[in-house]
Amino acid sequence: MALIVQKYGGSSVGSVERIQAVAKRVCETAKAGNSVVVVVSAMGKTTDGLVKLANDISPHPSRREMDMLLSTGEQVTIALVSMALQEIGQPAISLTGAQVGIVTEAEHTRARILHIATDRIEKCLEEGRVVVIAGFQGISSTEELEITTLGRGGSDTSAVAIAAALKAQKCEIYTDVPGILTTDPRLVPQAQLMAEVTSDEMLELASLGAKVLHPRAVEIARNYGVQLVVRSSWTDCPGTVVNSPEPKPRSLVNLEIARPVDDVEFDTNQAKVSLLRVPDQPGVAARLFGEISRQKVDVDLIIQSIHEGNTNDIAFTVMSPILKKAEAVASAIAPALRNSDSSEQAEVMIQQQIAKVSIVGAGMIGRPGVAAEMFATLARRGVNIRMISTSEVKVSCVIDSADCEKAVAALRETFEIEAEYSSPSPALTISPSSPPVRGVALDMKQARLGIRRVPDTPGMAEKIFGTLANHNISVDMIIQSQRCHVIKGIPTRDIAFTVARVDARAAQELLQKATGECGWGEVVLDMEIAKVSIVGAGMVGQPGVAAKMFESLSQENINIQMITTSEIKISCVVAEDRGIKALKAIHAAFELGGTEEFVVPA
Repeated sequence: MALIVQKYGGSSVGSVERIQAVAKRVCETAKAGNSVVVVVSAMGKTTDGLVKLANDISPHPSRREMDMLLSTGEQVTIALVSMALQEIGQPAISLTGAQVGIVTEAEHTRARILHIATDRIEKCLEEGRVVVIAGFQGISSTEELEITTLGRGGSDTSAVAIAAALKAQKCEIYTDVPGILTTDPRLVPQAQLMAEVTSDEMLELASLGAKVLHPRAVEIARNYGVQLVVRSSWTDCPGTVVNSPEPKPRSLVNLEIARPVDDVEFDTNQAKVSLLRVPDQPGVAARLFGEISRQKVDVDLIIQSIHEGNTNDIAFTVMSPILKKAEAVASAIAPALRNSDSSEQAEVMIQQQIAKVSIVGAGMIGRPGVAAEMFATLARRGVNIRMISTSEVKVSCVIDSADCEKAVAALRETFEIEAEYSSPSPALTISPSSPPVRGVALDMKQARLGIRRVPDTPGMAEKIFGTLANHNISVDMIIQSQRCHVIKGIPTRDIAFTVARVDARAAQELLQKATGECGWGEVVLDMEIAKVSIVGAGMVGQPGVAAKMFESLSQENINIQMITTSEIKISCVVAEDRGIKALKAIHAAFELGGTEEFVVPA
């Protein structure tokens, strides 16, 4: 007999008929010999209606009273679902988050789960009852026992946390789509269902805007090895399985606020190739990485910084043994990348004796201070950063190899990682038949900031991103230019990064205020960008993936403004008005579409 947690969203319980359909599905699962815990959201648009009521009373209602109000939505649903189950002969009991013992921080409207008391749930299951639990809510650990809510993705988070606490065989997330799709079907109707993804892939897709699962829920699943299945409430389609690696031993206390970093990784077998002053026009990256792919040169990190005049810089890292081959390819193609209206030729620069150090952990999601703390730690040890690469679960910095040992030791100390944890984090074995790209995502809600002439000295990255983190501004892509300008004897480089558009002007203002103290130049803002990304664990060791992505954009005459990569993601910044076209081109290039069109339910 299996223990299964099922979560049903607002649309799945939006009417009496839909609640009855949910009850029937739950009953069938229980009659198959399973113990079932059901986690539900508020019905349909109930939460929106409650928010409107509050705003009609007060333009700025207190967060405590909002928690008291919004938590009533799920309480209605649990009672009705329990009644529906009892009506068809299935014993059931409804429980609020407080009755279950979902204990959270005392942070109203945005609490994180500390731990879950499972005694009452287990007792009810032993009695043969289905336990129906209110998602999205908990109770504070303080003496006052305050009602709290979990914020965005709260019901997903509740369900996966309960599954982790109960050591359930799986957690099924029921929604109004058949599972995880290769892209947004509203933009590409030919988007297809994925049979499976890894939790790392899902973290990237969820953070890039795939709304089926919230990153917080995927983070818990990854940390505790919970198998997720995303399915449709309306069909018997098997949905998409989200597989997590075998987790390291981890306490269920401080469940959502455990240490954000699990491991510190390093690689000293790296070298960097930079092409300076390549034309800032469509097709350049496609030509360069097309040739690299044809020569079977496997590239690790790729970055393209913001343009300067009508030229740009592109840099990539390779394993040291293939550096000569990579250098030969870059040197051979450099003359062909000369700007037509300039006699200046692209210059190839090689840097050996470098190392890549990385911090790894799903707990860094939504915590802007983690990357800043990494940069601050390196600065305190006098370690200068040469390149930066970021993803949802990893931040990597390229540094001088001579600094690697002290950098790793310092990072282990800062993030409290024991020395024996130096091996790479556990990862799923990727089948050779796994597609190099699982999905394509488009983010039209970002803005780009560029800081000109940042002194190339230890501590500058920490000053920039620490300032933003102190104001709770999260940063996505971070790119440091390869071109160096010496000003009054001090080498400087440009740094560009993306933030949520709603934070962009505040970020610009904060950094402009720091100009005098920190010595950097102009802070420029571009609100009209789009970020298009491909995600897939199967791209590891396949040098042609980046080339195919860049070529698909080149064929549509779409200029790439920035590039950044991680092991399983490649992201490009393009002009906002080319974003949707870029998404469609990339989706088609990797043949992710099908013959049937998917219609998003009303």
